[in-house]
Amino acid sequence: MEKSVIQPAIGMLISSLIAIRGYRRKSLDFSGAFVGFVVMSIHFSAGYRFGAMLLVFFFTSSKLTKVGEDKKRRVDAEFKEGGQRNWIQVLSNSGIATVLAVIVWKLAGWQDKCLDSKESTLITSLIGGIIGHYCCCNGDTWSSEIGILSDDQPRLITTFKPVRKGTNGGVTKTGLLAAIAAGSVIGLTFVLIGFFTTKCTYDVALKQLMVIPLSALAGLCGSVIDSLLGATLQFSGFCSVRNKVVGKPGPTVKKISGLSILDNNAVNVVSIFLTTLLTSIACLYIF
Repeated sequence: MEKSVIQPAIGMLISSLIAIRGYRRKSLDFSGAFVGFVVMSIHFSAGYRFGAMLLVFFFTSSKLTKVGEDKKRRVDAEFKEGGQRNWIQVLSNSGIATVLAVIVWKLAGWQDKCLDSKESTLITSLIGGIIGHYCCCNGDTWSSEIGILSDDQPRLITTFKPVRKGTNGGVTKTGLLAAIAAGSVIGLTFVLIGFFTTKCTYDVALKQLMVIPLSALAGLCGSVIDSLLGATLQFSGFCSVRNKVVGKPGPTVKKISGLSILDNNAVNVVSIFLTTLLTSIACLYIF
């Protein structure tokens, strides 16, 4: 049986199992599970490494979201049991990478390419963009989910003044270190899977190890960009009735920071786009 039939079949099987599991465990609602199935199937069809990075992001973020739920419920006004994501959130965190994966799929066929500008600058930049995409997603999620549980005092990234936990743009040392670790995990996944799925010269294969430190930096970069956008273009205020930080103005809400220009999904999309672009460019210089 040809690879053009086997790989999509494997991708659809894995994707269906993950989508059903995510729905049953309340990591995804029905719409999120359906769109997640489509997105994941496309990733695996385009390349096993792309599907693996998406899986690592989904599993680690879902697990971390459920850690310390009682504490997060007291702080987060938008808290959902299990961190349940809908189709909008799924696309916000995978849409750009899905488009890039489809383009790579069309250009490279069913071949899993190494990062090598000498062979193809376009494919290298596209693959680099997908890596940056998931480093940003993972970095932002780990930073938020771990940072909110730490005993560190969050500080607004634009002024470094202390702010309440849950404030958009509030950062902690623990959260920033978590973002670096999150990016590294994505890079490590890309490299390890690549050893089994790609065919390239020894020198090029060895150079792929540079993806790991680059991914660590991309994870941190994505988290910082997300925090900068959150502190400036996303509203944060303290509600005296709910006794929580909220994302919308109101008569009982005292403003902390930001403007009501972007919501959380829009902030994610913009930060992902910028990190994707920066990582794509960096890969052209490194590889």
